[in-house]
Amino acid sequence: MAQWFTDSFRAEFDRQAEVMGRFNLAIFGKTGVGKSTLLNAVFGENVAPTGIGEPVTKGSHLYLGHRGQLGIVDTQGLEVGRDDKVLLKDLDALVTQQRRKPIAEQVHVAWYCVRGMDRRFEEAEAEFIRRIDKLGLPVIVVFTQVPAQLDNGVPNYHPDAVQLARYVESLQLPIVGGRPFMTNAVRDQFTGQSVHGLIDLMQATFQVAPEAVHSALAASQQVDLGAKAREARKAITTAAAGSAAAAASPIPFSDAAMLVPIQLGMMARIAQIYQLKFERAAMLAVASTSAATVGGRAAFTNLLKLIPGAGTVAGGAISAGVASTFTFAMGQAWLAVCQQLIAGRLKGLDGVIDAKAVQDLFNAEFRKRVPGIRHKDS
Repeated sequence: MAQWFTDSFRAEFDRQAEVMGRFNLAIFGKTGVGKSTLLNAVFGENVAPTGIGEPVTKGSHLYLGHRGQLGIVDTQGLEVGRDDKVLLKDLDALVTQQRRKPIAEQVHVAWYCVRGMDRRFEEAEAEFIRRIDKLGLPVIVVFTQVPAQLDNGVPNYHPDAVQLARYVESLQLPIVGGRPFMTNAVRDQFTGQSVHGLIDLMQATFQVAPEAVHSALAASQQVDLGAKAREARKAITTAAAGSAAAAASPIPFSDAAMLVPIQLGMMARIAQIYQLKFERAAMLAVASTSAATVGGRAAFTNLLKLIPGAGTVAGGAISAGVASTFTFAMGQAWLAVCQQLIAGRLKGLDGVIDAKAVQDLFNAEFRKRVPGIRHKDS
């Protein structure tokens, strides 16, 4: 039965990856502005090299690299301000071609990067941004490598970067928020300069990205854990509603396994949002639901027995309310497990994940959300 559970979870894990699709970001800026450093800081180490992949169309100077739920459209060998006509022609062809494709294949947002301390922003750059906007792509201007002093967590930016930002604002460009977003992607161990601005950048990106790719964006980025939690809670709410619909006509308690695909899908989607590898996610799921000791479908049935009124005698029935409550509690408990794992709090002294700690956390969080829940030994 444990093998049944793993196989079923694998199928849902792969399905959710496909359903979530991909968030595609186009990134521009002059050589040396720190695009790769920014991408790696936001989306994880070694993401930037994926930007040099296959040409997006034959003869194009735009290259698409993708990994999981993230796609990066980048340039190779061409310079903004020098090769604008070629770049814009290629981008126009790409956007036009992709509009006929599913949303996961389209470019969703453009970042235009400027080194914040360069003290100059050329008219060619402004015109490039205007042309991107005319193609229908929302443009976020990102100032990179901006020094700042933090005062109670609030950054005071270097005066030169502030002055340049004011100049860009005065141009009234069609950019998100009407202003540049100040960032510093990597802490400087010699000067003590801290990382800042990445969450603000991500929130602006979520604001203009199509809602259909929010889950993919939340999964691919690594800096805004709140965004991951919000998307995970959406998955929980959807699964709880689906469970209620499945039990709209009360189902026999012995048939509770019909809820399992909904719950496995929910758990798999949350695992994808937190970018857990399948092997680790499956191990956590087994430990959380006691599938290793209870066995497959019976694991969910045993959890259901903890809910008063769920149907504890032969012929009992599960109502829509019970099914929804159970699925919601299960989702919140699973979310807590994923969050604690990412925070590094579920490992033993040997660095290996503590299965008992996982199960104890899951059960404790599950009980919190079900009023009057019974303990397993009652």
